[in-house]
Amino acid sequence: MNTKAYITLVLLICGSTLKSQNIYPQNYFRNPLDVPMILAGTFGELRTAHFHSGMDFKTQQKEGLKVYTSAPGYVSRIKVSNWGYGKALYITHPNGYTTVYAHLKKFNKKIEAYLKKKQYALEKDEIQLFPKKEQIQISKDEVIAYSGSTGGFIAPHLHFEIRNTKTENIINPMHFGLVPSDNKRPVINHLRAYILKDSSHINKSEIAIPISIRQTQTGIYQAETVHAFGNIGFGINTYDQQDGAMNKNGIYKLEMFINGKKTFSHKVETFSFEESKYINLLIDYPFYAAHKRKYQKTFIHKKNKLSTYNRDLSDGTILVKEGSAYQVEIRVIDFAGNRASLYIPVSGKKTKAVIKKQIEKTAYLVTPDREVTFKNKHITIHFPKQSVYDPLYIDFKLQDSIVTIHKPNTPLHKSFTLTFDVRNYSEPQKEKLFIAQVIDGKHLNYCGTTKNDSIFKTSTKSLGSYTLASDNLPPKIYNCSFYEGQNISNFHYLTLQTKDDLSGIKSYRGEIDGKWILLEMNVKTNTLTYDFKDQQLEKGKHTFTLISMDNVGNTCTFTSSFVLK
Repeated sequence: MNTKAYITLVLLICGSTLKSQNIYPQNYFRNPLDVPMILAGTFGELRTAHFHSGMDFKTQQKEGLKVYTSAPGYVSRIKVSNWGYGKALYITHPNGYTTVYAHLKKFNKKIEAYLKKKQYALEKDEIQLFPKKEQIQISKDEVIAYSGSTGGFIAPHLHFEIRNTKTENIINPMHFGLVPSDNKRPVINHLRAYILKDSSHINKSEIAIPISIRQTQTGIYQAETVHAFGNIGFGINTYDQQDGAMNKNGIYKLEMFINGKKTFSHKVETFSFEESKYINLLIDYPFYAAHKRKYQKTFIHKKNKLSTYNRDLSDGTILVKEGSAYQVEIRVIDFAGNRASLYIPVSGKKTKAVIKKQIEKTAYLVTPDREVTFKNKHITIHFPKQSVYDPLYIDFKLQDSIVTIHKPNTPLHKSFTLTFDVRNYSEPQKEKLFIAQVIDGKHLNYCGTTKNDSIFKTSTKSLGSYTLASDNLPPKIYNCSFYEGQNISNFHYLTLQTKDDLSGIKSYRGEIDGKWILLEMNVKTNTLTYDFKDQQLEKGKHTFTLISMDNVGNTCTFTSSFVLK
């Protein structure tokens, strides 16, 4: 190869490498808040049944901070929900990305005006809108909203995302330069070892076991020697922190090395919402279900389709041979490059296991490759194909009107259907019945119940206990902020509360003088609020009405009058 050709090749390689390292625009998106960037949650953090899809910015434990657009664009979506993201705003930018701002208290004036016009036209408080590109343009550094805590039982903060507009894939905002100050190393708390084949064992055990670790110096951890044989794997309980907060946040990268060679890597750079469910294969789900502690595995289940793994490496399985020695290093790295390493000496030693693996076989076997239906008296369960990741013998028993469908320690890929035959109930009884999940043997959680004559059914991914429950009591309406006939001319808001103690609130409707009004729900306090600025009411006497309905159709109506002078 001549010199000119060689130089050209080197430049091409360097350019390609540089491009791969800078595929996201830098200095384009700004911090959406004017306060220091301190995180309550990181991108890709392990949550219940999903990865955290953004970064949670602290808002100094209060609501009402100005939220700025991270870059110019247009409002492409507005969503208002009592749960989930609460009040959320989506802004599409001309560079191919969309930013998301969630748990907001309220929007700016032009967005609020657009939103409330639609809410009153459709008579809906929870709503999702998709404005056209030209309808709500957003300029650079514009205040688009104010921070809040809408969307469930959450503390005040701003949830922020960056998405690929075309694919809807979510991307770690730190890759765009939104990186908080971070001088803290990740922390490794616990280690567990796993048997990945029936012929394998660890420390004379055929089941997963904890391995003792200790910190020998800052960021360096040492495990006790593991005596093993066959195919094994490891998992760690770990967290990361950034400067300015004590929150135990998620990690960025997890790697494993065997005798100095990298064999496993998992990095939270980007993923799709669809694949997020595979988190239940990334963690030790049975242990989490029992103890509420997450162990992130350094090996890959064959059904795990997460794109966050480096598939060019091995699946993380360690084959331990008799008489061989291995030095395993598990390395946790945050985005700023701070890291912690756990060293695990492994000695190959074939012995007779003392702790045996127990498989409880039942008459009800569910496998990934076929759909199955089981019946027990008046109850039927149906599992579609690919509902489980591995063959599973389930418990299926009925006792004292409670049906138990295995333990809630196995993740499902698809929902199963639970059906009750209710032909022995009268029609009035059926109206008040619903399917409920039984939590801790006493608490009842309403399950969406489809009623079709004598068949009631629900679909769920949660194994556990269920029953038919009856709700004969209407919801409660209480603590109205005014008394009958009161002059409330100086009031800015009208408030009252409503709740249902069994099946839960399904809907509510507020009216003034027979016309629908917007009532915003705070689910933390069961409080409904009407803002008098929403519409101009004439002076004089007005009638306020609230109708609250639960999930089986019981209703409660509250009516009271007030005066404006």
